[in-house]
Amino acid sequence: MAASFDPLKLENQICFPLYACSKEIVKAYKPYLDELDLTYTQYITMMVMWEHKELRVKEVGKYLYLDSSTLTPLLKRLEEKGYVSRRRSEKDERDLIVSITEEGMALHEKALSVPQRLAACVDIEPEKAQLLYSILYELLGKLSVP
Repeated sequence: MAASFDPLKLENQICFPLYACSKEIVKAYKPYLDELDLTYTQYITMMVMWEHKELRVKEVGKYLYLDSSTLTPLLKRLEEKGYVSRRRSEKDERDLIVSITEEGMALHEKALSVPQRLAACVDIEPEKAQLLYSILYELLGKLSVP
């Protein structure tokens, strides 16, 4: 008798390897980010700020798939470290604007080696990495319907 497919078996879940890989990747980043005094979430927030320099908090949240209840303490900590500043929009007081500081821009130089150092820890062929990237963003696009 053939074994039937069990949808509740851990090995049959696409979510589990995604979760486990995400957790392990963040763990692999930790020693490099510790040198910068950043958590992984602070690091990806700084990546957005290095690219855009100034954004509304809502825009930061859209880039990172984070809600304001997560972003507010995160941005507050980055502001305490001197990497970003926050201010109310002159046009609409409900909007909070986040701007990168000179100190935050200086951190960019220190962080440049992080992706290469991590890549050395994760030995995957460039073609496979690109395929994984494409699949994950396709899946993310399907899951985050407005």
